[in-house]
Amino acid sequence: MEKTCSLLVHFDKGTPALANEIKEALEGNDVPAKIDGMKNAIMLLLNGETLPQLFITIVRYVLPSEDHTVQKLLLLYLEIIDKTDGKGRVLPEMILICQNLRNNLIHPNEYIRGVTLRFLCRLNEVDIIEPLIPSILANLEHRHPYVRRNAISAISSIYKLPNGEQFLVDAPETIEKFLSTEQDQSTKRNAFLMLFNCAQDRAINYLLTNVDRVSDWGELMQMVVLELIRKVCRTNKAEKGKYIKIIISLLNAPSAAVVYECAGTLVSLSSAPTAIKAAANTYCQLLLSQSDNNVKLILLDRLNELKSSHHELMIDLIMDVLRALSSPNLDIRRKTLDIVLELITPRNVTEVVLTLKKEVMKTQSGELEKNGEYRQMLIQAIHSCAIKFPEVASTVVHLLMDFLGDNNIASAMDVVIFVREIIETNPKLRVSIVTRLLDTFYQIRAARVCSCALWIIGEYSLSLSEVESAISTIKQCLGDLPFFSVSENEDAADSSKKPQQASSITVSSRRPAILADGTYATQSAASETAFSAPAVVQGSLTTGNLRSLLLTGDFFLGAVIACTLAKLCLRLEEVQPSKVEVNKASSNALLIMVSMLQLGQSSVLPHPIDNDSYDRILLCIRLLCNTGDAARKIWLTTCRESFVKMLSDKQLRETEESKAKAQVTHSQPDDLIDFYHLKSRKGMSQLELEDEVQDDLKRATGEFVKDADDANKLNRIIQLTGFSDPVYAEAYVTVHHYDIVLDVTIINRTKETLQNLCLELATMGDLKLVERPQNYTLAPESSKQIKANIKVSSTETGVIFGNIVYETSNVLERTVVVLNDIHIDIMDYISPAVCSDTAFRTMWSEFEWENKVAVNTTIANEKEFLDHIIKSTNMRCLTPSSALEGDCGFLAANLYAKSVFGEDALVNVSVEKQADEKLNGYIRIRSKTQGIALSLGDKITLKQKGGS
Repeated sequence: MEKTCSLLVHFDKGTPALANEIKEALEGNDVPAKIDGMKNAIMLLLNGETLPQLFITIVRYVLPSEDHTVQKLLLLYLEIIDKTDGKGRVLPEMILICQNLRNNLIHPNEYIRGVTLRFLCRLNEVDIIEPLIPSILANLEHRHPYVRRNAISAISSIYKLPNGEQFLVDAPETIEKFLSTEQDQSTKRNAFLMLFNCAQDRAINYLLTNVDRVSDWGELMQMVVLELIRKVCRTNKAEKGKYIKIIISLLNAPSAAVVYECAGTLVSLSSAPTAIKAAANTYCQLLLSQSDNNVKLILLDRLNELKSSHHELMIDLIMDVLRALSSPNLDIRRKTLDIVLELITPRNVTEVVLTLKKEVMKTQSGELEKNGEYRQMLIQAIHSCAIKFPEVASTVVHLLMDFLGDNNIASAMDVVIFVREIIETNPKLRVSIVTRLLDTFYQIRAARVCSCALWIIGEYSLSLSEVESAISTIKQCLGDLPFFSVSENEDAADSSKKPQQASSITVSSRRPAILADGTYATQSAASETAFSAPAVVQGSLTTGNLRSLLLTGDFFLGAVIACTLAKLCLRLEEVQPSKVEVNKASSNALLIMVSMLQLGQSSVLPHPIDNDSYDRILLCIRLLCNTGDAARKIWLTTCRESFVKMLSDKQLRETEESKAKAQVTHSQPDDLIDFYHLKSRKGMSQLELEDEVQDDLKRATGEFVKDADDANKLNRIIQLTGFSDPVYAEAYVTVHHYDIVLDVTIINRTKETLQNLCLELATMGDLKLVERPQNYTLAPESSKQIKANIKVSSTETGVIFGNIVYETSNVLERTVVVLNDIHIDIMDYISPAVCSDTAFRTMWSEFEWENKVAVNTTIANEKEFLDHIIKSTNMRCLTPSSALEGDCGFLAANLYAKSVFGEDALVNVSVEKQADEKLNGYIRIRSKTQGIALSLGDKITLKQKGGS
């Protein structure tokens, strides 16, 4: 059994000092050499050397030294040497030490007294301490607070020793008297802490006697007072009223630490609205006054907890929480927005959106590198506000449309998706949004944003002026046709006969010129003759985005342009009385589509057009040449209907989630009913009354009753040994985020006493044992509960294995009972989570670990198989249920979960029904760390067959 260690010093094992060298240094008169010698001796002792020969040298040559450093090192040396023999009796030579310690305790120098008293705090040998007690008590009267403070600590430590109360019978009484006269804050704190630990009633008595002075006590003392209040109120709930008054008075303390602790104590003790408001206000004030980002994040966590349990009270503080956006840290801003979005009501939404608008404007001017990311967060926040409360959409949508051309593509994408949703849900805004979109369309730089904007234009341009304006905007952004030009003679030549040769081409070179008034104009230069391959005709400066994106080879965008033009031409037929104009627009659209196909099949671009885009553009050409009523209905109405259905599905999902969150447990039908109006109100303050009411409400709604699922609890009990083993052991495993607690019950099934019984555990994976195993003695047929703590550092399936070792009186060797392995399940660490499709795709492409599991199951239905995988892996399906409906013999779905360590787990399930009715396909798991991908893969392989 290893002894406890109260001192740790870094030791360089390179060249350890020799015992003889240390002895020589200590015997000399040179003080620096003595100091070095003592340091070396302590280092060697801490690293397992015994050095028994040094003890007498130290007694002879070091004890008499007057140097303070030498005396301090001597005390450290005495702290770590063995002071007892094998049987636990104090060694006789320790009597020499005793006299020196007594001399130190009456030394004229306060430092020597103080460090000696501090040393006594770590001394467990009663035989050495007993003769020193009168000297220790005498130090309580010393003039210097340093000595008095350490004297209190020494008395407290001695009082806690196994028989300490017999040596210091009246210590609590002495300390209580001492408290009433002491002036030094730190000493008072030590004295009060001793009463708190050793004589709680006296501490409470002292607190209640001096209740008016608590606000004048120092920070250290106030922290102990709060700890005492928490302890007392846990054991005696009836008395918490008077203590809550003390906490409320301490909320005005100058120390931020005390104020934070007060707020936390208030929340844990009381549910009264006054108390919760006071705590929340305190957190908000600290959020603004503290500059440390970690402190801000902790405060936001506390506010988030309050939001969950006291939603109504937190709504009033929404603007105070929003002020945390002034911090430049993105994590703080993200957390703040998350809290605020759940507190929005029709009363405060206008004010919140106004603040968010101001923040969006600030991101335009600032030079911060993370501005784009912050703007994206703000846009998403405004989006969710506008969806919940459509009346605020009109105030923000036009401001956000300025960011369609944002360099941060993700932020621009968020804006365009927001606009797409608002234009459907707010019919009043349609005309103004379409007009604004057409005005700002040329600023858009990203292909994905262009595609979405074109869909909006094609779907919501309804009047004649809007349709005409939309067609002309698209033509302007595409620039002059054709997209490339080749010389006539090359066009005529058959390219298959001979390799294509460079030919002379005439290119119209256009470049912007600056006029006298500072504006741009496009000037055409003289034709230049050059030898080149077929050349791309660049548009002018104003024709920008669609042309330049097409010329990079983005033909998906080309297909979107073709579809939009087809829709606009069909719509023009309905709103334009003149057939000539309609035919003109259609022929222009056809010309653009044919030019895009020509560009796609030419050798100008490095990659030809893809088949999907080619078919899509061809379909649009056919549609414009020959339009039937069925096709017209599909293009002009069915597209919109499917979008509306998607939005309603999304809303339904969100409503279901919020309902699930809001579910509360109700009390049992046979619970007692407490009649609040029949309660005595004598001598109760308003706060106490509120607290009583809230407690009754909680009792009535079952909030105090934790739903402990007993069946689930039994599932977590693991048998470690067999029923025929001399020692029976079973463990109850509790997984709590970063800790695993094993509650092991050990039963001695023999008729003999088991001595030195030790539960030895070892771990595999990212698990680490916290404490060393202890030895126990187990009487015949008795049992023992042993707790073992294990730290977890990552989401990985770990294994705990070990054995029980013990001795019996009649057998000399130790007996070993090997235990069953305990497998820690990854399911305890991961929980279902939500993320957007875009975020899922981004993570999917970034994560480097992939585990591919082939589908091997007896389940015949694809949907049933998916549900089984979701249940087995504790993940959430991100693919909407509407996309999984129907029976096509194929299914693909994305699942997502997050671990308690903040790691993401992504799963893609792709299954297909074969001709023999069996399912075939793959489940792919991706994550940032190897552990989660492998563990989830193993879990799926184990569970996918369909058994439990």
